[in-house]
Amino acid sequence: MNKRVDSEMDDELLPEYDFSQLEGGVRGKYVERYQRGTNLVLLDPDVAQAFPTKDDVNNALRLLMQVAQRQPANKLLEQDA
Repeated sequence: MNKRVDSEMDDELLPEYDFSQLEGGVRGKYVERYQRGTNLVLLDPDVAQAFPTKDDVNNALRLLMQVAQRQPANKLLEQDA
C-alpha cells in the first residue's frame, strides 16, 4: 500500500526534532565497518536459478578457485592460442 503525501509539511521533521542540539553524534561512525562487512553481488537470473543460496554460490566459487590453482598458467595460455 502506498500512502500519498498530501502536503509538503507531512514530509518534514517536526521542529522539536532539532538534531543540532544532540551531543556526541558522529556522522559516518560505522561506515568503515559496514563497508568491510558488505560485499553485494547481483546474479543474473539464470545463475541465481542454478545457485539459489549463498552457500551454493560460495561452494561453486571455491571449487572454481581450486581448479584454477591446479592449472599451470602456461597451459591455460596454450589452450587459448
